[in-house]
Amino acid sequence: MDSINPFISGEQIAVRLQEMGKRITADYQGRDLLIVGVLKGTFMVMADLARQIKLPTQFDYMAVSSYGAATKTSGVVRVLKDLEQEIAGRHVLICEDIVDSGLTLNYLMKSLRVRGPASLEIAALLFKEGIQRVPVDVKYVGFRIGPEFVVGYGLDYDGKYRNLPYVGILSQS
Repeated sequence: MDSINPFISGEQIAVRLQEMGKRITADYQGRDLLIVGVLKGTFMVMADLARQIKLPTQFDYMAVSSYGAATKTSGVVRVLKDLEQEIAGRHVLICEDIVDSGLTLNYLMKSLRVRGPASLEIAALLFKEGIQRVPVDVKYVGFRIGPEFVVGYGLDYDGKYRNLPYVGILSQS
């Protein structure tokens, strides 16, 4: 049986996303902002962060896979759904739930840069420190965490626990 120990409360997440939203609003004032959510995990983060950005904003989504049913990334990135909108000349903000190895985001950044966006930045709720296999520059970070495997608030283990209103540490027995 899995057990989940609360780690970051829903209230802490709400406060941090509000702070991030204010900063993004200031940084993108007067710009054509497109927020790209990386499915599936980002759906809760993106919805709550977007409500804190006080600008006319458009949204698009990509779906990628690098985990399967594992707790560590395989390092192989598969694009399951690509963008529906052109991003050439647009200011693109990738919204992620978590950055760990950096392999998925590194791949996404390379594939999106060649499409000619005016700017390309990353916002992530969680950034796992010290485990990046490739360097990733995340401009907007919610929380810096250690190597623990976390679930909730969009993050899953084998498709489960995304619906938790907080981030918890998964302990497997």
